[in-house]
Amino acid sequence: MRIPKTKKAPVFALALVLLFAFAAYGWEAPLITRDDLKATLGKPNLIVLDVRTDGDWAASQWKILGAVREEPDRVQSWMNKYPKDKTLVLYCA
Repeated sequence: MRIPKTKKAPVFALALVLLFAFAAYGWEAPLITRDDLKATLGKPNLIVLDVRTDGDWAASQWKILGAVREEPDRVQSWMNKYPKDKTLVLYCA
């Protein structure tokens, strides 16, 4: 799926914010391929978080089934509610 040029800057900015947040808390944020994610969807140790902005989320026809919607600008309010023994996959594009 291609991201329109007008949406690339906000998506890139959000990605940078999330990367800095992970770095600030000493978290590692490895990447996962689409195929690897498909292979693990539905497993009990996986939580998929949709952290797209409101407008991008509402306008998108593509959503990952079972993903939990979280506000990207409110990481502090939701980051501790997920168990640390689970694999979290955040997506924003």
